[in-house]
Amino acid sequence: MGSGQTGGKAALSIGCRLLPAGVHCRRLRKNFENYAMQILKNRPWVILLLLAIIPVTQLPAQSRIDAVPTVKTGRIIQLELDGAIGPASSDYIERSMDEATTGNVQLVLIRIDTPGGLDSSMRQIIKKIIASPVPVACYVAPSGARAASAGTYILYACHIAAMAPATNLGAATPVQLIGPALGRDKGKPADDNEASGKKDSSEPLENPMAHKVLNDAIAYIRGLAVMRGRNADWAERAVREAASLPAEEALKLGVIDLIARDRTDLLTKLDGRKVNVLGQEITLHTSGAMVQEIDPDWRSELLAVITNPNIAYVLLLLGVYGLIFEFTSPGAVVPGVVGGICLLLAMFALQMLPINYAGMALIILGIGLMVAEAFAPSIGILGFGGVIAFVIGSVILMDTAAPGFGINLGLVGGFALSSAAFFMLALGMLIKSRMRSVVSGREEMLGKTGEALEDFTSTGMVRIHSENWRARTDRPLHKHDKVTVAGLDGLTLLVTPINTGE
Repeated sequence: MGSGQTGGKAALSIGCRLLPAGVHCRRLRKNFENYAMQILKNRPWVILLLLAIIPVTQLPAQSRIDAVPTVKTGRIIQLELDGAIGPASSDYIERSMDEATTGNVQLVLIRIDTPGGLDSSMRQIIKKIIASPVPVACYVAPSGARAASAGTYILYACHIAAMAPATNLGAATPVQLIGPALGRDKGKPADDNEASGKKDSSEPLENPMAHKVLNDAIAYIRGLAVMRGRNADWAERAVREAASLPAEEALKLGVIDLIARDRTDLLTKLDGRKVNVLGQEITLHTSGAMVQEIDPDWRSELLAVITNPNIAYVLLLLGVYGLIFEFTSPGAVVPGVVGGICLLLAMFALQMLPINYAGMALIILGIGLMVAEAFAPSIGILGFGGVIAFVIGSVILMDTAAPGFGINLGLVGGFALSSAAFFMLALGMLIKSRMRSVVSGREEMLGKTGEALEDFTSTGMVRIHSENWRARTDRPLHKHDKVTVAGLDGLTLLVTPINTGE
C-alpha cells in the first residue's frame, strides 16, 4: 500500500505539471487519488512504468533533439574541377559553394580530375570546404582521372572522399622540392640510416628552406587526415615520397571512403550515410535526389583564360608594344587603346599569379635596351643585351613549377626574336625616316636653291630642280642670279636672292 501511495502521488505530480499554468488542481488531486489508489492496488506494474517515464520527462528538450541525427534532404550541386588548379578554379568553387549555402542543398559534389596546381588556390578551396555548413563530397572520376598533388589535399579535406575504378591519387610533394633527396649532396650515396628510412638529426640540413616547405606540407595534410579520420601515415608518404595509390588500394588503406562506378552508384551508396559537419551529425538522403550541375560562368571562363601564364605573358607584351608604338607615332589612337586594355588585363592576371618580380624587371629592362638600340645604334651591344635580358626575364617570370603554370619556351623565343626585329629594325627605320628631310610635297620646296631665268623686279621665272617656276621677289633680280625659296603662294614661289659676295 505504501508503494501504491508513493506511485500515485508521483503520477499526480506529473499530471499537475502537464496542466497549463494557472489551473488549480485541488479537485483533480482528490478525484485522481481515489482513482489511482484503486488502479495501483490491482496493477503494481504501473509503478515501474511511471518510474521509467519520469526520468525521460525531466530531460531538457535540447538534449532529446541532439540525440537524433539531422536528416538532410534537398538538391545536390555538382561542381567540376578539371585541369590545373589556379585562381579561376578557386573563384569558381568558392562562389558556387556560397550559392549552395543559401538554397535547399543537402550535398556539394565536386568531381575532380587534376594534375595539381597552385598552393595558394588549393588552400583557398580547402578553407571553403572546411567552413562549409553543407557536406562536401569529392569524387575522382571518370575512370582514368586523377587527383594528384593539390588534388590529393582537396580530397583529404572533403567530408566524403570517393573514387571511380581505374583512378589514382597522390604525388603530393610540393613541386619546388622535386629533385635530389633533401639534405644530401648530389652523387653522395644514401647511408644505412637513410636506406632504412631513419634520419640523422645531427646532420646539418643542406637546404633548410626546402625542409621548411616540406614539413609544412606534411603537417597540413596530416591535419586534414586526422580531421576526417583517414590514413594520416600514407598522407605523409604522399608528400614526403610522392607516393601514389589506385582507387582499390586507397580504399583498403583507409585513404578514401568508397568506390563508385558512376554518379548514380555514388549517390546510392551515400544514401543514409552519416556525416559530421561542423560538429553536427547529418544523415544524407541522396537516393533519387535532384542533381544540379553548375558550370563556370563567363567571369570564371574569362579569369581562366587571362590567368593562363602564356596568355598573361602575351597580353603584357602586347600592352607594352602598343604604348611604345603610340608614343612614337602620336595620333594613331588604336595602338594606344588596345595596348592600354591589354596591359590592364595583364596586370590583373599577374597579380593573381605567383610571379617573380626580378623576371618582370628583366623583361622591362630588355625592352628598354632594344628601344635604346633603335635610337642610339651601338653596333648591336644594346640590342643583344636587351634580347638576353628579355629571354631570362621571361623564363623566370613565373615563380612556380606547378603543372600548367609555366610559360612555353617556344613562345618566349618567338617573342624575343620578333621584339628584337621590331625594336632594332622596324622602329629604328621609322625613327630615322622621321629625322630625314622632306623629299616631296610643298614642304620639300622650302629652302631649295635655283637661278633666275630673266631680269625682273617683282615677278619672273626661276629654275629649280630643272623645273621652271613662276617666282615673286621684293628685290630686283638679274638673269643667272642665285635664289632660295622662302615660301609658297599657291603655285608661285616666294624667293630671295642669295648673296654670293660679289
